[in-house]
Amino acid sequence: MIIHSTELKFISNEVGYGVVATEFIPAGTITWVLDKLDREFSPLEFQTMDPIYQDILDKYTFRNSKGNLVLCWDNGRYVNHSFNSNCLTTAYDFEIAIRDIHPGDQLTDDYGYLNIPKAFRGIDEGTRRKTVYPDDLLKYYKVWDKKLLKVFGKIPKIEQPLQSLLPHDLWEDIVEISSGKKEMDSILKNYYNGEEPENQV
Repeated sequence: MIIHSTELKFISNEVGYGVVATEFIPAGTITWVLDKLDREFSPLEFQTMDPIYQDILDKYTFRNSKGNLVLCWDNGRYVNHSFNSNCLTTAYDFEIAIRDIHPGDQLTDDYGYLNIPKAFRGIDEGTRRKTVYPDDLLKYYKVWDKKLLKVFGKIPKIEQPLQSLLPHDLWEDIVEISSGKKEMDSILKNYYNGEEPENQV
């Protein structure tokens, strides 16, 4: 579930629709949580679907560490890519704002950590990276971990509208990580190596 203080908005002909903040979202805010309404499809399920469904899943899903396709049921599926994204995923099935997001700003992800199946060239944002590759998570996880660590400590200190979606033990882990009592799991934990798990249904 994506944070409620957002709306779907047409961005441009090149980008299409995107998710825009309707209120101020401070750095450290949990902006998205994997919830019980999100759908997960195995590679086998995907292969047996009609092309019309495969096209939808190709466009609106990301791959988790198991290689399964995750389809967000709400506007979370419209979050666009940016090489300088203001949100980052974590190893805990939620994303956080890594800097302040102001009303009217797009919420963006770096698709490099979403296990994309093939490379694509992003919109030129003046960054050194111009293309997103399937193995970007292996190349940049240390950079993304540092960005996460800079704001992770803020999570328990600010209002979290999506906190109720997090398991209690996960929230306890977040508090311990924030206080330095526990080490944060690396974003690299999300990497899918392309191998199909045995006995996958």
